[in-house]
Amino acid sequence: MVRALFRTTLATVAILLATAMVAEAAVAIVTPGPGGPKIRIVTTEGTIVVLLDPVHAPKTVANFLSYTDKKFFNGGSFFRAIPGFVIQGGNKPHESPSDPKLPLEDPQVTGLRNVNGAIAMARTSDPDSGTSEFFIDDGPQRSLDGAPGSPGYAAFGVVVSGMDVVRKIARLPANAEYLVNPVKIIKIERVH
Repeated sequence: MVRALFRTTLATVAILLATAMVAEAAVAIVTPGPGGPKIRIVTTEGTIVVLLDPVHAPKTVANFLSYTDKKFFNGGSFFRAIPGFVIQGGNKPHESPSDPKLPLEDPQVTGLRNVNGAIAMARTSDPDSGTSEFFIDDGPQRSLDGAPGSPGYAAFGVVVSGMDVVRKIARLPANAEYLVNPVKIIKIERVH
Protein backbone atom coordinates (compact mmCIF):
# COMPACT_ATOMS: atom_id res chain seq x y z
CA MET A 1 0.00 0.00 0.00
CA VAL A 2 2.77 2.44 0.97
CA ARG A 3 4.80 1.48 -2.10
CA ALA A 4 1.81 1.97 -4.38
CA LEU A 5 1.13 5.39 -2.84
CA PHE A 6 4.82 6.30 -3.22
CA ARG A 7 4.82 5.23 -6.89
CA THR A 8 1.65 7.23 -7.54
CA THR A 9 3.11 10.30 -5.85
CA LEU A 10 6.38 9.90 -7.73
CA ALA A 11 4.53 9.53 -11.04
CA THR A 12 2.48 12.66 -10.28
CA VAL A 13 5.63 14.65 -9.49
CA ALA A 14 7.25 13.45 -12.72
CA ILE A 15 4.19 14.51 -14.74
CA LEU A 16 4.14 17.94 -13.07
CA LEU A 17 7.85 18.46 -13.74
CA ALA A 18 7.50 17.39 -17.37
CA THR A 19 4.51 19.74 -17.81
CA ALA A 20 6.46 22.64 -16.30
CA MET A 21 9.44 21.95 -18.58
CA VAL A 22 7.22 21.83 -21.69
CA ALA A 23 5.50 25.08 -20.65
CA GLU A 24 8.88 26.74 -20.08
CA ALA A 25 10.16 25.56 -23.44
CA ALA A 26 7.04 26.97 -25.14
CA VAL A 27 7.81 30.50 -23.90
CA ALA A 28 10.09 32.17 -26.42
CA ILE A 29 12.82 34.34 -25.00
CA VAL A 30 13.40 37.26 -27.31
CA THR A 31 16.63 39.24 -27.48
CA PRO A 32 16.94 42.61 -29.21
CA GLY A 33 18.15 42.46 -32.80
CA PRO A 34 21.47 44.10 -33.68
CA GLY A 35 19.82 46.93 -35.64
CA GLY A 36 17.95 48.47 -32.71
CA PRO A 37 18.82 51.86 -31.26
CA LYS A 38 21.49 52.06 -28.58
CA ILE A 39 21.78 54.43 -25.65
CA ARG A 40 24.80 55.35 -23.57
CA ILE A 41 24.38 55.87 -19.83
CA VAL A 42 27.35 57.90 -18.60
CA THR A 43 27.75 57.78 -14.81
CA THR A 44 30.36 58.76 -12.27
CA GLU A 45 31.18 55.03 -11.96
CA GLY A 46 31.56 54.37 -15.70
CA THR A 47 29.58 53.97 -18.89
CA ILE A 48 26.84 51.46 -19.75
CA VAL A 49 25.68 50.90 -23.34
CA VAL A 50 22.21 49.41 -23.87
CA LEU A 51 20.65 47.97 -27.04
CA LEU A 52 16.91 48.75 -27.12
CA ASP A 53 14.20 46.64 -28.78
CA PRO A 54 11.53 48.81 -30.46
CA VAL A 55 10.17 45.77 -32.33
CA HIS A 56 8.93 43.90 -29.24
CA ALA A 57 8.49 46.85 -26.83
CA PRO A 58 7.67 49.82 -29.10
CA LYS A 59 5.79 51.95 -26.55
CA THR A 60 8.35 51.45 -23.80
CA VAL A 61 11.30 52.22 -26.09
CA ALA A 62 9.53 55.31 -27.50
CA ASN A 63 8.80 56.51 -23.96
CA PHE A 64 12.41 56.01 -22.82
CA LEU A 65 13.87 57.67 -25.93
CA SER A 66 11.49 60.61 -25.49
CA TYR A 67 12.87 61.20 -21.99
CA THR A 68 16.41 60.68 -23.31
CA ASP A 69 15.98 63.17 -26.16
CA LYS A 70 14.62 65.78 -23.71
CA LYS A 71 17.76 65.22 -21.58
CA PHE A 72 15.43 64.38 -18.68
CA PHE A 73 17.85 61.86 -17.14
CA ASN A 74 20.91 64.15 -17.26
CA GLY A 75 21.91 64.94 -13.69
CA GLY A 76 19.76 62.13 -12.30
CA SER A 77 21.07 59.11 -10.43
CA PHE A 78 21.10 55.44 -9.73
CA PHE A 79 19.66 55.59 -6.22
CA ARG A 80 18.60 52.02 -5.44
CA ALA A 81 20.86 48.98 -5.61
CA ILE A 82 20.43 45.36 -4.56
CA PRO A 83 23.39 43.09 -5.38
CA GLY A 84 22.31 40.16 -7.54
CA PHE A 85 18.97 41.85 -8.26
CA VAL A 86 18.80 45.37 -9.77
CA ILE A 87 20.10 48.90 -9.89
CA GLN A 88 17.37 51.52 -10.27
CA GLY A 89 17.73 54.98 -11.73
CA GLY A 90 15.92 58.05 -12.89
CA ASN A 91 15.74 61.74 -12.06
CA LYS A 92 13.45 62.13 -9.06
CA PRO A 93 13.67 65.97 -8.89
CA HIS A 94 12.27 66.14 -12.45
CA GLU A 95 9.44 63.66 -11.86
CA SER A 96 5.89 64.91 -11.53
CA PRO A 97 2.60 63.24 -10.55
CA SER A 98 1.26 64.48 -13.89
CA ASP A 99 3.88 62.53 -15.90
CA PRO A 100 2.02 60.32 -18.39
CA LYS A 101 1.69 56.70 -17.29
CA LEU A 102 2.96 54.02 -19.64
CA PRO A 103 0.76 51.02 -20.48
CA LEU A 104 2.65 47.86 -19.52
CA GLU A 105 4.25 45.84 -22.31
CA ASP A 106 4.30 42.64 -20.27
CA PRO A 107 7.21 40.20 -20.73
CA GLN A 108 4.66 37.39 -21.01
CA VAL A 109 3.42 39.07 -24.21
CA THR A 110 6.57 40.69 -25.65
CA GLY A 111 8.88 37.75 -24.99
CA LEU A 112 11.53 40.15 -23.66
CA ARG A 113 12.68 38.70 -20.35
CA ASN A 114 14.44 40.16 -17.34
CA VAL A 115 17.71 38.43 -18.17
CA ASN A 116 21.12 39.46 -16.87
CA GLY A 117 21.66 43.02 -18.09
CA ALA A 118 18.06 43.66 -19.16
CA ILE A 119 16.80 47.22 -18.82
CA ALA A 120 13.18 47.45 -17.68
CA MET A 121 10.66 50.03 -16.50
CA ALA A 122 10.18 50.53 -12.79
CA ARG A 123 6.57 50.88 -11.64
CA THR A 124 4.32 50.68 -8.60
CA SER A 125 1.95 47.79 -7.93
CA ASP A 126 -0.21 49.26 -10.73
CA PRO A 127 1.08 47.54 -13.90
CA ASP A 128 0.35 50.67 -15.97
CA SER A 129 2.15 53.14 -13.68
CA GLY A 130 5.61 53.28 -15.28
CA THR A 131 6.87 56.73 -16.24
CA SER A 132 10.59 57.48 -16.33
CA GLU A 133 12.31 55.37 -13.67
CA PHE A 134 14.07 52.26 -14.91
CA PHE A 135 16.25 49.47 -13.64
CA ILE A 136 18.97 47.17 -14.94
CA ASP A 137 18.99 43.53 -13.87
CA ASP A 138 22.10 42.32 -12.03
CA GLY A 139 21.63 38.66 -12.93
CA PRO A 140 18.57 36.93 -14.42
CA GLN A 141 15.34 37.91 -12.62
CA ARG A 142 12.65 35.46 -13.72
CA SER A 143 10.35 36.65 -10.93
CA LEU A 144 10.12 40.03 -12.69
CA ASP A 145 8.77 38.42 -15.87
CA GLY A 146 5.40 37.87 -14.24
CA ALA A 147 3.07 34.93 -14.64
CA PRO A 148 -0.54 34.41 -15.73
CA GLY A 149 -2.61 36.80 -13.61
CA SER A 150 0.51 38.52 -12.23
CA PRO A 151 1.96 41.15 -14.58
CA GLY A 152 5.72 41.47 -14.91
CA TYR A 153 8.06 44.41 -15.43
CA ALA A 154 8.54 45.61 -19.01
CA ALA A 155 12.00 44.71 -20.27
CA PHE A 156 12.87 46.74 -23.36
CA GLY A 157 16.57 46.16 -24.04
CA VAL A 158 19.81 44.66 -22.80
CA VAL A 159 23.25 45.91 -21.77
CA VAL A 160 25.84 45.27 -24.49
CA SER A 161 28.74 47.00 -22.74
CA GLY A 162 29.35 48.00 -19.14
CA MET A 163 27.97 45.13 -17.06
CA ASP A 164 31.04 45.60 -14.87
CA VAL A 165 29.70 49.09 -14.09
CA VAL A 166 26.25 47.67 -13.28
CA ARG A 167 27.82 45.13 -10.90
CA LYS A 168 30.00 47.81 -9.30
CA ILE A 169 26.99 50.08 -8.66
CA ALA A 170 24.95 47.16 -7.31
CA ARG A 171 27.61 46.49 -4.69
CA LEU A 172 28.14 50.02 -3.41
CA PRO A 173 27.20 50.74 0.24
CA ALA A 174 23.45 50.94 0.71
CA ASN A 175 21.01 51.44 3.53
CA ALA A 176 17.80 49.42 3.11
CA GLU A 177 18.33 49.15 -0.69
CA TYR A 178 19.06 52.86 -1.16
CA LEU A 179 22.61 53.86 -2.01
CA VAL A 180 24.35 55.81 0.72
CA ASN A 181 25.83 57.96 -2.08
CA PRO A 182 23.67 57.75 -5.20
CA VAL A 183 25.63 57.35 -8.44
CA LYS A 184 25.19 60.40 -10.65
CA ILE A 185 23.89 59.89 -14.17
CA ILE A 186 25.90 62.50 -16.03
CA LYS A 187 23.87 61.92 -19.17
CA ILE A 188 21.92 59.40 -21.17
CA GLU A 189 22.20 59.81 -24.91
CA ARG A 190 21.57 57.96 -28.12
CA VAL A 191 24.57 56.21 -29.67
CA HIS A 192 24.81 57.03 -33.37
